[in-house]
Amino acid sequence: MDGEYLDTNTWAERQARRRARRQAQPVAPAEPRFWEIDAIRGIAIGMMVLYHLVYDLDYFGDFDLNATSGFWRLFATTTAFLFVFLVGVSLAVSYDRSRQTATSESRLFRKYASRGVRVLGYGMLITLVIWLAVPDGQIYFGILHAIGLSIILAYPFLGRPKLALLVAVPVLLAAPVVETLRMDEPWLLWLGVRAPVGYMFDYRPVIPWFGVALLGIVAASYLYRNGERRFPWPVQIPFSLSRQLATLGRYSLVIYLLHQPLLLGVMYALGLIDLGIF
Repeated sequence: MDGEYLDTNTWAERQARRRARRQAQPVAPAEPRFWEIDAIRGIAIGMMVLYHLVYDLDYFGDFDLNATSGFWRLFATTTAFLFVFLVGVSLAVSYDRSRQTATSESRLFRKYASRGVRVLGYGMLITLVIWLAVPDGQIYFGILHAIGLSIILAYPFLGRPKLALLVAVPVLLAAPVVETLRMDEPWLLWLGVRAPVGYMFDYRPVIPWFGVALLGIVAASYLYRNGERRFPWPVQIPFSLSRQLATLGRYSLVIYLLHQPLLLGVMYALGLIDLGIF
């Protein structure tokens, strides 16, 4: 019994010493977010919801809105550009801040790799849901797939804007050529090589969209440096609309994952669309 008591007491003392060491370590204050990045992302979220509203009415309803051509096609491409471009900007800002306190480069890489894998996983989940729910069309490599893979691929270019620009230009210029390529199997759909897979609701392959993320890294090197702005700008959000947009931008991923089921459910309940469920 005495031996057991001594062991327990020693373990408790070790735990107390660990807690004391953790409490003694200074906790770095959270870095302030750049509200303008969140606000622009909030604008992109609003554009995305609006486009999906138009698209759902066009695809599932009796509304002839031409959601996949003309103005609305350009609108959707602009929305996707904003999202992916801001991914590059946010990665560059985050990297500049994180490397100031990171203990090793490998830890930093694991941080961004895990983030990319998580977003890529959300994209694959959406692919599965669409495959089960809507047999007439699929999402093989949509915007979340592109963002998730771009987060992983972008790591070697963080802190190296010249290299990022050097790679971004050929990636963007290669898109018209890659779009003409065809394969019998869909193994290179993620890259941009087309295959006979049927209708795709959303398609944002690595070429050219990874190039857009790299452009965001380049832009951040001029607009932000070492986690700080390089231009005069209000530190606090100046007016109410900006504050609301910034809030939307901070929760962009959650909104992306939830908005379509909510839109479809409301429009179906109102009799505006027919999902063919029953």
